[in-house]
Amino acid sequence: MTSPAVTSPAPDPEAATRAAILLLAIAGFFSGAALRICDGLIPRLASDYAVTPGVAGRVILTFAVAYGVSQLLFGPLGDRYGKARVMCGALFGCALASLACILAPDFETLVRLRIFWGVAAAGIIPLAIAWIGDHVHYEQRQATLARMLMGTLSGMTAGQLGGGLFADSPLGWRGAFGTLCVGYIVVGLLLLARLRTIPSAPPVRGGGRFGFAKQLGSVLAIPWARVVILAVFAEGVILMGPLAFLPSYLHQRFGLALSTASGLIALYAFGGLLYALVAHHVVRRLGERRMVLSGGIVMGLGFLALYATPVAWLAAPIALAVGFGTYLLHNTLQTNATQMAPATRGTAMATFAFCFFNGQAIGVSLAGYAYDHGGPLPLLVGPAVALPILGWAFARGLERRAREG
Repeated sequence: MTSPAVTSPAPDPEAATRAAILLLAIAGFFSGAALRICDGLIPRLASDYAVTPGVAGRVILTFAVAYGVSQLLFGPLGDRYGKARVMCGALFGCALASLACILAPDFETLVRLRIFWGVAAAGIIPLAIAWIGDHVHYEQRQATLARMLMGTLSGMTAGQLGGGLFADSPLGWRGAFGTLCVGYIVVGLLLLARLRTIPSAPPVRGGGRFGFAKQLGSVLAIPWARVVILAVFAEGVILMGPLAFLPSYLHQRFGLALSTASGLIALYAFGGLLYALVAHHVVRRLGERRMVLSGGIVMGLGFLALYATPVAWLAAPIALAVGFGTYLLHNTLQTNATQMAPATRGTAMATFAFCFFNGQAIGVSLAGYAYDHGGPLPLLVGPAVALPILGWAFARGLERRAREG
């Protein structure tokens, strides 16, 4: 008499996807931390390498430029060779780059290695968002992306705090980079093991030598994709540019120390975290059109309140509100970006990130010029007027698209 065969329970695809999304959020945490880790390390780097703080700041600039320019590289790579595979490769590339930075013999070598680190880091968040677009139904996608956002924002906050803590410790900046290196390796291995058990979207084949250009062209040929990309570029210019000068504005107007002014404006990030915690309820109650409309209005009123406030401490709740309003708009834009070109989702998300990042760069330049030559009025009232218009315009676009089909 033979005993019945023992069968193991079939794997739960939804549970596997949820576990992968948690790991993607952790990967976003380390990516966000890398973006901000050097903010607090500048004095220690300047001391260790006997350079001025301004020169030491090149480790931030070179990383940021490489990160922004490289966004367009990883999207087509992910579409062609698999988003999971390329994303894990980017994580291991970041681990290698951070390890190499620890061993840098001189400052110029460190700066060059930070370029490589920035290039590798550009392949994490856009491809993670594109992967979510492949595996999560659109109705649940905004709340899922909010969890990804929570990981990234937490990483940026932890990076700023950790940079300062490591700068004051015996481990210094090498300890900070080493911690990130270990984090990249662990999450990369866990993510690789998890993603290999989940079927991936079919790769984009063909195109020959100019395949990447054709993939980019196929995204830009879609009218709705152009609307989303233009909207996120405008958001980068109108919002992120002036935001960079808010600590300077508070310092100049109220005589606050720059550290205090920066601390007040830092509550902007907590507004994003608050949104991530309640995103599921907000999406269900408001819907996309009212979310972007409300987000534009909240941000506009926030900038107007910063211009009119008679006391400095009110900047803290105002920044919190502006952060919440930002992600009412931005997360809706991001969710639409995941669906604007499903066949080449990696390329679409890379284009979205590239335009947002470069919109920020242009916005910082324009806001700096406006602040230098016109003072607080154009810096704050300009966004107060333009952001509600942006929210209204994108809401109208969503309405037209719903009518068309």
